[in-house]
Amino acid sequence: MTAVPLPPDDAPPDPDAPTPAEIRAVVRGLMIVLALGALDQSIVATALPRIVGDLGGVTHMSWIVSAYVLASTSVMPLYGKLADQYGRKPVLTGAVLAFLLGSVLCGAAHSLFQMILFRAIQGLGAGGLLPLTQIIIGDLVPAARRGRRQGMVASVFAVCSVLGPVAGGVVTDLLSWHWIFYLNLPIGAAALLVVTRALRRFRHPVRARRIDYPGALLMTGATTAFLLVLTLGGSEWAWASAPTAGLAAAAALLLFLFVRHIRRVPEPVLPPGLFHDRLFVVASLVLALAFMGLMGAGLFFPLFFQLVMGVSPSHSGFLTGPLMIGVVASSVFNGRVLLRSGRYKPAQIGGLTLALASFAILGWASATARGLGVIEPAMTALGCGLGLVTPNMTIAVQNALPVAHRGVGTATLAFFRSLGGLAGVAGAGVILARSVPAGAGSARDHAATVALYRHAIATTFLAGAAIIALSLVAILFLPERPLATRRTPESTTDPQAPRTSRSA
Repeated sequence: MTAVPLPPDDAPPDPDAPTPAEIRAVVRGLMIVLALGALDQSIVATALPRIVGDLGGVTHMSWIVSAYVLASTSVMPLYGKLADQYGRKPVLTGAVLAFLLGSVLCGAAHSLFQMILFRAIQGLGAGGLLPLTQIIIGDLVPAARRGRRQGMVASVFAVCSVLGPVAGGVVTDLLSWHWIFYLNLPIGAAALLVVTRALRRFRHPVRARRIDYPGALLMTGATTAFLLVLTLGGSEWAWASAPTAGLAAAAALLLFLFVRHIRRVPEPVLPPGLFHDRLFVVASLVLALAFMGLMGAGLFFPLFFQLVMGVSPSHSGFLTGPLMIGVVASSVFNGRVLLRSGRYKPAQIGGLTLALASFAILGWASATARGLGVIEPAMTALGCGLGLVTPNMTIAVQNALPVAHRGVGTATLAFFRSLGGLAGVAGAGVILARSVPAGAGSARDHAATVALYRHAIATTFLAGAAIIALSLVAILFLPERPLATRRTPESTTDPQAPRTSRSA
């Protein structure tokens, strides 16, 4: 496919198109919204020992994270549907307010049960932050010019993953763990102020005000049951246990009822027509597999540095930095390449190929006790490779879907990405459990224990390579469609809203 030309300079202007200043204002607000959720996850992870030390229940510490992840992942498609029906700004405002409510409640929690419950409420709001940000960017910027803006999303997550642990430690030490939640309030207020002011001129056309509540309940129930299988299977319950089998059966039954339901109602929460589009199906599969490999293998980078290479926890966090540096660098590069070529598939194929080679090198380096001179460049290359996949896939899906389904399609794509990541974490846990017997550290000498962990982590890296290889095969079936060079008129302008002047 040849490059898609950008519109000529003498093309008639779109009178409703946002000015560059308006786009920058909106993007600034959206990046604050993203930082709100991204910082919270990494800050809370740092403060977990102090939280459970005060509240008790250390054996259930993981549920402080799991409740948040389960809630946020399960509601992602619902946010997309709500945004298509009620507009982007009110739904985004509701998501931020729900997140802030959960933050206040978490800061005031007096027991572990309260903390888990309030983290779930916080997650219900967080589930809308990423997909709604991507949807709004897709509304305002033509697909051919969207690479740099979507790349900023990955950059925010990368920067927050570095700053979050530092901020969490400082706030917890100087104040208390309660303040890691209360500090979300000024950030959230700033995000709401900037976004509402920046979006005041844009009003998404409201469609039929009918919410498919039965479908939403079935979808959320099926997703939650499946996520509980991934979270509890192999840890709280054995994979072959009756509770795990019961949850899996419930997930399958609810999924069957959900599929039957959305085929019969006129306005389903998840339009089945999405899955009749080959581009959407392939894109969802590719992202799910890519994040399955990344999250599954990437989970063990700190473990590898600390247990196998013997570095301190703080130093291990520094050594994982090249992965994020690679993501940021490739995201910036991707925006410029996409703008010039108008094609999204070649960069994704190249990125997955680079990620496959990086995982293979990491597996070999771990198994053969290679040093940081091999491992750090491979981690950087892995970040560069995966940073070329996600922004381009979001652009491809938004470019292919009709306006009426752009919101739910973008959110569902984010949902499959998160689902793949959770499956990868569960699979990596299985590999570790089978490779390292319980009590290995006390029953064996140090050298033997290190050898066990080295073998287990090398296996996860090679499993990551195999999963990325499947993703690379799948992407070969991805159709490449010309990117739109003009903004689709999916939003209307409020004639009473103030308008900034447009530069020539």
